[in-house]
Amino acid sequence: MQHTIEKTASKQAEALYYALRSRGINAQLEYFDGHKTVDIAILQSRIFIEVDGLNHFNDPVQIKRDFKRNHYSDGDDFSTFYVTNQIIDTHLDEVVDALVKVVEMGPS
Repeated sequence: MQHTIEKTASKQAEALYYALRSRGINAQLEYFDGHKTVDIAILQSRIFIEVDGLNHFNDPVQIKRDFKRNHYSDGDDFSTFYVTNQIIDTHLDEVVDALVKVVEMGPS
């Protein structure tokens, strides 16, 4: 019997996703890039967004796992934006405003 782990979006990732969509950004929630699942992808702008808990910033083991995971994106020409759940909880509108402007600016 094979077991698979299905990742589900956090409430913060969902809030960011729906806020981006409401601003006209064609975002995808829980996007699988062939190697890993990212919380949000804005494909036309080649942006991945990871909405993470504090453990991704203060747990050495998690940080090391994230370093390894991030190597899957090497060479794919996507930029990854990392934001904490706490920032989304308290500054959702400002984050969305900034991301919308980044998308409007086009590729770097």
